[in-house]
Amino acid sequence: MIIMKNLEIRRFLSLTLGLVVFLSLASTSHLTRTDKEPNELNKINWLTIEEVETLSEKEPRKVIMDVYTDWCGWCKKMDKTTFADEKVAAYVNENFYAVKLKADSNDKVTFKGQEFSKGELARALRVTGYPTVVFFDESFARFQPVSGFRPANDFLALLEKFNQTEMSQ
Repeated sequence: MIIMKNLEIRRFLSLTLGLVVFLSLASTSHLTRTDKEPNELNKINWLTIEEVETLSEKEPRKVIMDVYTDWCGWCKKMDKTTFADEKVAAYVNENFYAVKLKADSNDKVTFKGQEFSKGELARALRVTGYPTVVFFDESFARFQPVSGFRPANDFLALLEKFNQTEMSQ
């Protein structure tokens, strides 16, 4: 009978200790959490063109603009694969400002002091198909549209090329 009580006491202590450890780990888990959800940690930090113009005044960087439409299947594929790739996102966030421009929208944007609909801006940037990524130099003086879907590895190589070269129109 004493042996059974000792076993029950040990089991009770083991369960109690396990519960204490679990609760202490659970209560400190918030200390290592970030502001973003895990699936957002490796996403491209998309900004508006107005935000980029303001940021560029303080810290000039080259800019990429993803010009897309809602009806474009290749645009959606590029979002789900290329732009979701961890290496692409990390490289873009470290080296560029990134803008998304919905080309079939009549919403107004201000770019270089002029107001455009998003569709008008896409046409002014010589976008003729979707998806198109427009690369800008740090001062928005020169730009280069590059049309078509690109898988992550190809797009990363394109990013590296544009980041290392001077752009010409």
